[in-house]
Amino acid sequence: MPEFQQQQIIEIIEGGSRLRLAPQCGGRLLSWDIDGESVIHWPEKADWSRLGGVRGGNPLLFPFLGRHRVDGEIGRWRDAQGVVRDVPMHGFARDLPFAAQIEPQGQGVRMTLQDSDATRAGYPFGFRFEAAYRLIDAHTLEVELVVANTGDSPLPHYAGHHFYFTLPHAQRGATTLELPPTLRRHHQADGAIAPAVPGQPTYKLDDPVIHDRMHCLQEGSPARPVRLLMPGLDRSIEIELRRPGSVPWYCVTTWTETPESDFYCVEPWLGMPDAIHNGLGLRWVQPGQAETAVLRIKVDSLKARAAEK
Repeated sequence: MPEFQQQQIIEIIEGGSRLRLAPQCGGRLLSWDIDGESVIHWPEKADWSRLGGVRGGNPLLFPFLGRHRVDGEIGRWRDAQGVVRDVPMHGFARDLPFAAQIEPQGQGVRMTLQDSDATRAGYPFGFRFEAAYRLIDAHTLEVELVVANTGDSPLPHYAGHHFYFTLPHAQRGATTLELPPTLRRHHQADGAIAPAVPGQPTYKLDDPVIHDRMHCLQEGSPARPVRLLMPGLDRSIEIELRRPGSVPWYCVTTWTETPESDFYCVEPWLGMPDAIHNGLGLRWVQPGQAETAVLRIKVDSLKARAAEK
């Protein structure tokens, strides 16, 4: 295994495209480079002893995402029988080691997390959670999440991604986010989800109205991709959410940490924060069943696209 920042990792290479992954650290995709240019951000100096606080890569969010509250107390959830349990923000998967298997052709890797005594304390279900990354070509990445119920009772979940896309902070005002028809929502001060308002088809990334906002996808709307247009990097990033065999993605969240952060997060989610309580996107997998969520990310040159037109 190659070494990166003094850690053993997996590398997947296709043409000029390179993925770095750390299965032992939450099945985390660390970075994606194309021709030596960063597409998915990873800091030059990452604190591997506190990976939950590292801003970069793609932390996997499972079994739940976002914050949860019971009687105003953050980090707890209540089941249908009234039992209250602890749940960390964005779930526990990003903090646990995954098993990994590289595909025979070397273009992808599948990482697997299964229930254990540690997971059943806060999430008393039998499960198998898989994350597969595959380079379709040097500019196209397919990501697949599989949630399988290996237990004997219905399994609740709402998994998601947390992609940190590389973007110098000074370029936010020139960078455009294009969305299919959406309804925009956000957290209120008490943690509840605010009522939906109609979303716009385009935003600039320096617009405060999309900071920490959830853009809920509308059923029956045109199957347009989510698109980031970054003229400062001569880059277009398309996130195709409607893929054959995939369950529907519920929303796309936009977030960054500070005005000086050289990344911007665009995060496809299968449900909303606190869905176990509010029902917004809560999914159930029956015993012996599994479901798959698939997306593709395609990176192009803006100048090349313009020349083709």
